[in-house]
Amino acid sequence: MTIDTLQWWETAVIYQIYPRSFQDSNGDGIGDLPGITSRLPYIAELGVDAIWISPFFKSPQKDFGYDVSDYCDVNPEYGTLKDFDKLLAESHKLGLKVMVDIVPAHCSEEHVWFNESRQSRHNNKADWFHWVEPKSDGSPPTNWLSFFGGPAWSWEPRRQQYYLHNFLSSQPNLNHANPAVREALMDVARFWFDRGVDGFRLDAVHTINADVAPYQNNQANPKFVPGPLPQQQQPFFRQLHDSAQLNQPAIQAFSESFRSVADSYSDRYLMGELHGDDPIKASQTFTAPGRLHATYNFNLLSWDGLNVEGLKKAITKAIDAFNGTGRLSFAFSNHDVPRSATRQLAPLGLTAEQQPALQLLLLKLETCLIGSACIYQGEELALQDSQDIPVELMQDPWGIEFAPVFSGRDTCRTPMVWNRVASNGGFSNANQTWLPVNQDHLHRAGLDEAAREGSVYNEFAAFLKWRKEQPAIMSSNKMSELTGDNKTLVFERIAEQQTLRCTFDFETLTATFEEV
Repeated sequence: MTIDTLQWWETAVIYQIYPRSFQDSNGDGIGDLPGITSRLPYIAELGVDAIWISPFFKSPQKDFGYDVSDYCDVNPEYGTLKDFDKLLAESHKLGLKVMVDIVPAHCSEEHVWFNESRQSRHNNKADWFHWVEPKSDGSPPTNWLSFFGGPAWSWEPRRQQYYLHNFLSSQPNLNHANPAVREALMDVARFWFDRGVDGFRLDAVHTINADVAPYQNNQANPKFVPGPLPQQQQPFFRQLHDSAQLNQPAIQAFSESFRSVADSYSDRYLMGELHGDDPIKASQTFTAPGRLHATYNFNLLSWDGLNVEGLKKAITKAIDAFNGTGRLSFAFSNHDVPRSATRQLAPLGLTAEQQPALQLLLLKLETCLIGSACIYQGEELALQDSQDIPVELMQDPWGIEFAPVFSGRDTCRTPMVWNRVASNGGFSNANQTWLPVNQDHLHRAGLDEAAREGSVYNEFAAFLKWRKEQPAIMSSNKMSELTGDNKTLVFERIAEQQTLRCTFDFETLTATFEEV
């Protein structure tokens, strides 16, 4: 059967690589670009369409690459630009598109832009960041809070002003009200597009700040309820943010500028990560004509998981807004939340023994929804989340801030394992890896599972091969409303050539497909 496909990104299955934890090639205990290159056949044989590599740029690694000190070079721990070019070429040979993770909202305090800006109120970069006068009592200008704890403002004695940072104080927010900042980031896009990169995942675009003083206070969140969950225990969630701090309308000047660069090349893709008080509304704004191609959807990334009814509501809300388009990218796991194979067990009333079957079902579900899907490294192996990282070995600044009540993001970032009998599971021959290898993962090591008949890896690979032959999925982004009972999700994917009824049973942990 001949299928008229949409643009590649509208139906893509994208494999996310966290480079620090994927494969170490030089024995320092840290994953790197040559390591990724060596594992590309494993990824290609799975049958995905693209890879997304989390930041590998020069960085002091205080937030492990999301604090960039040079957007156009590689952090020495990960290799060189030559190593990246080789990775890119090998990926393209294997039919894989390559997306890299750009951080447009903030950079590192060690970036030359900030080093110059903080020196005085009168220099070439003086207004490249958000510098604001203190209140009359010397306190910060607004009540804004950082995601990682504490105020979103820090004092700079050289300028006698506060600067904005939505994350760590070492991650100052760029001032997108300044056209020179946007142009500098457009140059970053051109640098990577010129090398042959196929697209960008744009980190936390909702945290770009482009408004100018006077800044307004955030409003209180009337739905905030203190509790043990990480989302609730933080002061950050005591406030509503779209009223002032986040998702500012002025951000869209950046979206439009970046899209103009992408459109000047052939077949490039922009996927923006965002959240907010109303993430669907924000997604519609970011993907309006002339802006980003799609947004990275958080509806299925609830930290404590979702039951079937919760899954149905989350998917329905997104589909109602975007049905008939490829402007969504769904994910069940990433480098910021506990792994779905663990996170989803309790809400669905399942046991650890059912974890592999559940993971395969979740993979099939997200790759049958409209738009693209992002698979996080290890999902194809049904890897469980790591629960036992000692506080003294934790690396995530968010987790360290709230330990031991909250274990942070290290639990989903432990090194990939490839062979159960090799040192460190084949990830590295170092005496110590940057995070400890999860010993339970050795039972589902990547190369071992790829060679084992009936593994989640091979079952999912067979499914992706079948998926590529279905016109209802590959030539259309239309689907029916979701139905089913408290144990099942049912919907139809609809194309001119085919209507495919998809049923996902969370009691038997099976998926069935029927042409109707």
